[in-house]
Amino acid sequence: MPVILFMATTAGAQTEKRIYTSSEKKELQSQNDENKLTREQEKRLQAMQDSIDYARAVESLENLDFVIMADRLEFKHGEIAYVNTLTNFVSLSDDEATVQVSPFYNGGGPNGVGGITLDGKASDIYIYTDKKGNTTFRMNVMGAGISAVVNIQLYKGSNRATVSVNPNLNSNRITLTGVLLPAKKSAVYKGISF
Repeated sequence: MPVILFMATTAGAQTEKRIYTSSEKKELQSQNDENKLTREQEKRLQAMQDSIDYARAVESLENLDFVIMADRLEFKHGEIAYVNTLTNFVSLSDDEATVQVSPFYNGGGPNGVGGITLDGKASDIYIYTDKKGNTTFRMNVMGAGISAVVNIQLYKGSNRATVSVNPNLNSNRITLTGVLLPAKKSAVYKGISF
C-alpha cells in the first residue's frame, strides 16, 4: 500500500513552464526599456526637486524665517527616539527662536504636549557654506528657560537638516533630525513655553 501512495503523489507533481515566442520576447524587452527610461526620468525629477528644496532651505536660513520639523531625536548618551514632526521642532522668526522637544505621545509634560517648549532670543547668527556645498547655521539662544548654542547642518541637495542644541549651563545636548522648511510651509503645534 505505501508503494501505491508514493506513485500517486509522484504522478500528481507536474510542472508547467511558459515559453515565449520571439515576438513576445521583443515586446517584453521593449516594455523593460520603457520602464528603465521612466525610472531614469523619475531619478532626474527627484534630483531637481531635491535641489529646489535645498535652495529654499538655504534661503529660509538666510531670511531667518524657518522651521525644522524633527522626526528623530538623539539624546546625550546616544538614545534615539522617532517622534511626531508636529510637536518636535526648532524655529526662528527674525530673532524669536523656539526649541520644542516632545518625545512622549501621551501628552502631559510641562508644555502640555509631552515635553518642553523653550523660547528665547537669537543672537550671534552665522551661516557658512563649505566647498562641498553643505551649509552650517549657528546661533546663540537665550531665554528664561534656555541658554544654548544651536548648530544646524544642512546637507547639499536636500532639505534634511540636523540640529544640535548644546546648553551652556549643562551637558544635556540633544540632536534633532528633520526637514527644514520656510515657516509659512510648515505645520507645527506649539505647546506652553517657558
